[in-house]
Amino acid sequence: MTDCVLSIDQGTTGTTALLLDQTVSVVASSNKEFPNHYPAPGLVEHDLDEIWASVESAVTAALAKAGPVNIVAIGITNQRETCVFWDAVTGEPIHRALVWQDRRTSDFCGALKAAGHEAMIRSKTGLVIDPYFSGTKAKWLLDTVDGARARAAAGTVLFGTIDSWLAWRLCGAHATDPSNASRTLLFNIHTMDWDDDLLDLFGIPRACLPRICDNAEQLGATRGLKFLPDGIPVSGMAGDQQAALFGQACFGQGDAKCTYGTGAFILMNTGSQAVTSHTGLLTTVGWRLNGSVTYALEGSAFIAGAAVQWLRDGLGVIATAEEIESLARTVDDSGGVVFVPALAGLGAPHWRPEARGMVSGITGGTTKAHLARAVLEGIALQIADILGAMESDSEIQLRELKVDGGAARNDLLMQFQADVLRTRCVRPTVLETTALGSAFLAGLGVGFWKSEERVRETWSEDSTFTPNMSDDGVEGHLAAWAEAVAKA
Repeated sequence: MTDCVLSIDQGTTGTTALLLDQTVSVVASSNKEFPNHYPAPGLVEHDLDEIWASVESAVTAALAKAGPVNIVAIGITNQRETCVFWDAVTGEPIHRALVWQDRRTSDFCGALKAAGHEAMIRSKTGLVIDPYFSGTKAKWLLDTVDGARARAAAGTVLFGTIDSWLAWRLCGAHATDPSNASRTLLFNIHTMDWDDDLLDLFGIPRACLPRICDNAEQLGATRGLKFLPDGIPVSGMAGDQQAALFGQACFGQGDAKCTYGTGAFILMNTGSQAVTSHTGLLTTVGWRLNGSVTYALEGSAFIAGAAVQWLRDGLGVIATAEEIESLARTVDDSGGVVFVPALAGLGAPHWRPEARGMVSGITGGTTKAHLARAVLEGIALQIADILGAMESDSEIQLRELKVDGGAARNDLLMQFQADVLRTRCVRPTVLETTALGSAFLAGLGVGFWKSEERVRETWSEDSTFTPNMSDDGVEGHLAAWAEAVAKA
């Protein structure tokens, strides 16, 4: 019987269960989707019963594929800023979960900025004031649901992000890790605790908040579940992007990764220093192991894979996402076409929500192949902007970029990314790095892997893309990009 770690990767549209053995081979995996709920424009909610059903279904399917295995530990990774309150006895939620995409607290965020709270919040949390983060959603729930604030003050309803709720369902522990806590607007990343000033500002009683645990710590053991035996330790936890950073074995200061999904998330390990950004990036906690904290800088591009979906669904240029690479390879370059993927505004380091997508440089000779190539280049160029900001803030020169996510399978995109960064891009054998990271943390929590160094040794490379474009070529792309962004 094979010893395995089970990773539960609870995302925005589905849950993945992954079983990993000690050699970091994927024994089995399964993904189960669940619906998002949109009660009104700008509002996004999750039904927790549907999330739990997806967890049960994904784990059950993965175990069926794997055959006889011995699960030595469970790791949790999750969509970070989605939050919920639930009854401390029955587990019944007081309201649907409010998803990270939900914008219902925009007016309150505007009021906080107008009242001059932004500098204080940024100095304590490393974050900007935005509905994206959990704290304003928590306040809305307590303000809106009858009796919720009194119950929260008495500790009879509990608050948490999805990691906390899953841990409570799996083993009865009410806990969260620093990577998730650091995304709430309630957590001081310097003292590594819930902050009284922030709790007062948002009106959140401390009695309802989860305990802050290390990222690799035994929280409890499974009990009373229909789909797993009793007694399995729940011993690893991290928010999805920090889990991907850990899963890519980015353990050294200056190590960085980019996850190419619908958008793109870039994190750089800044070691024991919480680097203050002067370019619009976020300062966040990477993880805490044995009481030792690792910090990170984070930047996100709103549109990455979604640009390819736009070519497919909006314009009908390609029939499947995979076709973009072969189409783009039919031309040697973009023919001077530049695509700015600001379909939902520009994120870091520009922060121009009013910006819109733009295609420039079109001539009579422009073909759909040139457009396809320009879309791939636009994805890479916006990521180069973010990494340039990270190098400026951290004063660390990027040595290499670890890449993962669906679009990282695109060799043409990865080569262009390496060219414009002037540094190599390294793609791992296992692209499910979010689940991999939580599995590594859970394994460390029970001694399945003995150290970070042992985890690093088990990480394996699939491909490395080395820059081969001339300096003049790179400078030309960067100049054309800067000009196009200014117009957008």
